[in-house]
Amino acid sequence: MSKVVLIVLAEGFEEIEAVTPMDVLRRAGLDVIIAGVGGKAIKGAHGITVNADVKLEDYKEVPDAVYLPGGLPGAVNLGKSAAVRSLLRKMNEQKKTIAAICAAPAAVLAPAGLVKGKRATCYPGFEKELGAGEAFFTADRVVQDGHVFTSRGPGTAMEFSIELARQLAGESKAAELKQGMLAV
Repeated sequence: MSKVVLIVLAEGFEEIEAVTPMDVLRRAGLDVIIAGVGGKAIKGAHGITVNADVKLEDYKEVPDAVYLPGGLPGAVNLGKSAAVRSLLRKMNEQKKTIAAICAAPAAVLAPAGLVKGKRATCYPGFEKELGAGEAFFTADRVVQDGHVFTSRGPGTAMEFSIELARQLAGESKAAELKQGMLAV
């Protein structure tokens, strides 16, 4: 049985950061479910609409991993969602993989206390919002600290997705994807 990855979208999400992991993680053989905050047709920051598989508020399971794309106002909208906060609390309690990119580490993970005492990264300009003195900001492109993964932005989406595939599907699958997709 393959692991389940829930990718959560809110209005104004960054399309590259959402679609890249959808594609890469499905190629890795993972069961990727797209959940929309407040509905199923979610419009991205650049006008691309993605049809979610399920409304997040109706999703009752605890997946193996959750992935939160950034983008504005998408990351802010994720951070305002009670359903997102509830899911993250459950994920954290069970030490399940939590991944966020771009503004989402600062707008969603930091307010939820999920980067407190951890190394994390985010989109340039959001470093202070990670929580002054609570998170240890690093400018690395992809950062893992325990079960929490963070990345910088659209240009790191492929690298981040392959790292998540490595964690969830194994080293050989990640190497196969990297080679087959000509990823650096």
